[in-house]
Amino acid sequence: MVQQMMYPNRRSFLGGVAAIAGLAATAHGFAHVERGGGRPFSRQTVLDEARGLAGRPYEPPAPVDSRLTGLDYDSYRQIRYRKDKAIWGGSPTRFSVELFAPGFLFESGVDLFIVENGLSLPVDVGPDSFDVPDPALGALLADGGKFAGFRLHYPVNRSDYSDEFVVFQGASYFRAVSAGQSYGLSARGLAVDVAEPTGEEFPVFRRFWIERPSARSGNIVVHALLDSEGVTGAYRFGIYPGAPTVIDVEATLFARRELTHIGFGGLTSMFMFGPVDGPDQPDYRPAVHDSQGLCMLTGRGEWLWRPLANPAALQVSAFVDENPKGFGLVQRARGFNRYQDLEAYYHRRPSCWIAPVGDWGPGHVQLVEIPSASEINDNIVAYWRPAVPLKPGQETRFAYRQTWPDSIVPDSPRLGHVIRSAYGLSLEGGFPQMTIDYDFHGWQPSDTMDAEVSVSAGRLVNTVLQPNPVTGGVRMFLTFDPQDADVVEIRALPMRGGAPLGETWLYRWLRA
Repeated sequence: MVQQMMYPNRRSFLGGVAAIAGLAATAHGFAHVERGGGRPFSRQTVLDEARGLAGRPYEPPAPVDSRLTGLDYDSYRQIRYRKDKAIWGGSPTRFSVELFAPGFLFESGVDLFIVENGLSLPVDVGPDSFDVPDPALGALLADGGKFAGFRLHYPVNRSDYSDEFVVFQGASYFRAVSAGQSYGLSARGLAVDVAEPTGEEFPVFRRFWIERPSARSGNIVVHALLDSEGVTGAYRFGIYPGAPTVIDVEATLFARRELTHIGFGGLTSMFMFGPVDGPDQPDYRPAVHDSQGLCMLTGRGEWLWRPLANPAALQVSAFVDENPKGFGLVQRARGFNRYQDLEAYYHRRPSCWIAPVGDWGPGHVQLVEIPSASEINDNIVAYWRPAVPLKPGQETRFAYRQTWPDSIVPDSPRLGHVIRSAYGLSLEGGFPQMTIDYDFHGWQPSDTMDAEVSVSAGRLVNTVLQPNPVTGGVRMFLTFDPQDADVVEIRALPMRGGAPLGETWLYRWLRA
């Protein structure tokens, strides 16, 4: 049984949130913080809370007042956090924090603490924390005492302007941008049972602690307490804004039950159509996607590139590996002409690369592609799924470095990378034909090159390699006859002298 999973529709909402509150942190006041005393805080505080929580039955977060969750989008977007309440706004600290109100799609809230001089201090909601269209909404928010999440500000693009560059909001989702980018794909603290027939479990961050950086610091630390029916966790995020923005993630998990399907380094994105998987309806834009492909660096040192698709039915792909060196969802096409979108600016969307710290053991990168008819829906999920399940009573620790660059390409100057994939029919015979453009460093048209190509079903008709004078690289034409097969897995690798010359290109062809 194939089941299409339903994911929270966060894309259009979060895009609106940025427009609601703007990007500059110019406040000269502070949020309402209870500064009387405070409690000692360290990384161990979060570990102890997560361990203790795992020993108790799961209790879902309490919902906020129905008058808040009943708000429509237009009403909710009128609730705006006040700039003069920004945490550390106008202080010598170059970072500031602004908060989101619960309501609309965000049916529960989170607890928020700031950490100063080793003490945690709660951030409270006052009746004047938000500008609201109706004073009664301000009173509701103050009575509830919760926030839906927060965003961090820092002068990323220029020294005199503090940009919003990281958002934590909704379940365990967060997203970031680097200099010159616009928001696109999101990251996840933990994925559980994605695309399982029994349904997905969405862990949530219930509580955050944000450490105040020094006046000279260029990084900030956020701690989070994760909770769900099956697992709790203590997270530490070391966040470094810049070009690119970098987030070091450390997590310790405590399972309430055995978990056989979990995902580390989870990423969620959107792919509607592009040259290899065209639109179902006519569209003036040649491509619409936040991410173009899944890129991987295996434990054996092989670079893989898998173009994304918007399939007619749910598709799950597994790329088996051991101790992976990295993987990510990548937006390689950076030119405006590749998208022709004057509103979404897809050419400015970030890529995200997950580089494991330490050995992650056996498992596989799992790619989930969900059918979608709208670009406001995230329909792509990728994560590392370990082969060893989580068991109650055990602590599972993992860490990784997450970077948000414009693109990811092989780090070897001798290895080419895919810059474009396209699909069509051959002129002779009308067979399916894949066109793959490689960008090679130092390659000359006189160099001898061949290709290692395989198809899982049907037969390979021919493979042609042709110099591309426009890109300075090589174009590969891969023609095949699927015969009676409805699914064909394709693998292609350019070679020279028996050695790989570029990334291994992978794709799953489906009969229309």
